[in-house]
Amino acid sequence: MKSVCFKTSYLLLLLVILFATAPPARATVEWNIQHTLKTDAIPLDMAVSTDGRTLYVLTDDGRVLIYGTNGSLKDTVPVGSHVDQIRIGPRGEQLFAVSRSNKTVEIITLDFIRPINTLGAPFKGPAQAPVVIAVFSDFQ
Repeated sequence: MKSVCFKTSYLLLLLVILFATAPPARATVEWNIQHTLKTDAIPLDMAVSTDGRTLYVLTDDGRVLIYGTNGSLKDTVPVGSHVDQIRIGPRGEQLFAVSRSNKTVEIITLDFIRPINTLGAPFKGPAQAPVVIAVFSDFQ
């Protein structure tokens, strides 16, 4: 009985020493820079839309630069130089502009206007109308 207990203790001690002296496992990470966005002002904060298609960059001159997936500047929203932090709403339709100095959170509604090519499509009314109502009846 003493022999089994001694062997078990000895084996346990060897395992503890083995794990204590083992070198830490190292993992390698492969990385590369996909794109660099060059802004004309100093970036202060950024946020990404939930679908990952839009990047919002707050600059020190009080603008939010809106970039598309290809890194092209889509639009600019003036928010004021008092804003020092931004967040995007859960559906990407709101921009929260935080000002610590003013102790405010401004909620800005974002409405993205997407052009629809109606060239060659049948229409009623004047061809140069300022508003176009498109009905996709073939998808119903």
